[in-house]
Amino acid sequence: MEYINDITVNEAIIHILDNNSDEAILNEYTLDLNEEIYAFLNKHVQKCLNDEELKYAIFNEERNIVKDLSKEFLYGECDFLEVSKELARQLFLLMRSKGNIPSCDLIILSISTEYGPLLGILKMDYIKNYVHAVDFIDNKIGINIIPQYTGLPGSGQRLQKCTFIKPISDEAKFDLMVIDKQNKKDKEEYGSNYFINNYLGCKVIDNERDMTKSFVQAAEKWTRTNLKENAEAQEVVRSTIKKKLREEEKIDVKSVADEIFDEQPETKQSFVEFVKEQGGVENIEVDKQWVEKKLKRIRLKIDKDIDLYINEEAYSDNSRFEIIRNGDGTINMTIKHVSNYVEK
Repeated sequence: MEYINDITVNEAIIHILDNNSDEAILNEYTLDLNEEIYAFLNKHVQKCLNDEELKYAIFNEERNIVKDLSKEFLYGECDFLEVSKELARQLFLLMRSKGNIPSCDLIILSISTEYGPLLGILKMDYIKNYVHAVDFIDNKIGINIIPQYTGLPGSGQRLQKCTFIKPISDEAKFDLMVIDKQNKKDKEEYGSNYFINNYLGCKVIDNERDMTKSFVQAAEKWTRTNLKENAEAQEVVRSTIKKKLREEEKIDVKSVADEIFDEQPETKQSFVEFVKEQGGVENIEVDKQWVEKKLKRIRLKIDKDIDLYINEEAYSDNSRFEIIRNGDGTINMTIKHVSNYVEK
């Protein structure tokens, strides 16, 4: 997966898409990227690009205005301001036709990265803020608290919908990166996947991180379900998978099952079929950066009443932490040579 680290926001503009208005309120000027505004936008971009919900996608073959506008801008064939206004109009038309899609401010960005230029679209759904209101009643000051619904997500908050579009070429593995988080209200009231299907006109595809994550999650789910009262067998599965993730570039699910369940054909078949069905993966290209982050700190929930947090170095060091299989389905976990501890 392309992990983007070098981000420069070149231009940005904000438009207002309010369901209470008959038309989108379109800005005629780009934002003044002073230090504070630049930091606000840059943090949002970084947070989105590092979000594990970020997916790769390719545009559908049929004509789409977002695709056409993005291609023209990224190849220097049209003006940033005009492109941003048309992108805002298209989303506002969709909001009006679909019904109760939340009002928002739409931020369009021109971005440079180590992988090339990107056109960013951030849907900034309004959040509820509270402010004080001062009134004068009979020559006396009265102060109340009132809600406001036009606040933008802070730089520490995660956006629900955004996209970063690349220059489109036949050689590229993907055309854009997209986040389209949906809660129950989205699915029931706004129509599922309107952002991906109707606005962007694209199809999500798997990348190395998605495949690696799906494999790990499916294997863990199978282990919890099928080896619930056998900590020894659980440990064999988890330690083998961790070893494979650290050492191998590609993982074949059937080969992993052969190694773990050598003389248990029914269990082996159950594991392979479950991972294929639940995780949708059979052969995995391991995303080493995701694995490093995932295994950097390990949390163990032990018999429902013990929580243990341990980093990878200590977990793998038998002189400090050791798991011993007892041969009866149980294991002993030993923390060794403790020279200092604190109680929290």
